[in-house]
Amino acid sequence: MTSPKTTQTMKPATAAKKLGVYLEATPAEFREGVVTRDELNALQADPPEWLRELRRTGPHPRSVVAAKLGVSIGGLTRGGITEPLTTEEIDALKADSPDWLVRERATQAEVRKETLRVKEKKD
Repeated sequence: MTSPKTTQTMKPATAAKKLGVYLEATPAEFREGVVTRDELNALQADPPEWLRELRRTGPHPRSVVAAKLGVSIGGLTRGGITEPLTTEEIDALKADSPDWLVRERATQAEVRKETLRVKEKKD
């Protein structure tokens, strides 16, 4: 006899991270409840308008900001970026291309190149 299957749940912060959105910008009902695995899958498969809008315009969590800028999260910190940014703010940073961003992108490119070199050496 098997035991009944329990529903897997997660904290809103975990669900927001998996969805790639900034928790504080999500609706209150999302932040205040728990999210089941089925609810998360439904949000990923058919995102509601609030989720599509958050992904489109932000504010974005630091991991997403770093990816959009092509730098590491540490690079964001070194550049003085400690808060979530909107898509508009990210685009403005790309357009301005401050020294720290150029430097961090170069560092990130070197890291990727070295990672590839090590991987190829192992194979």
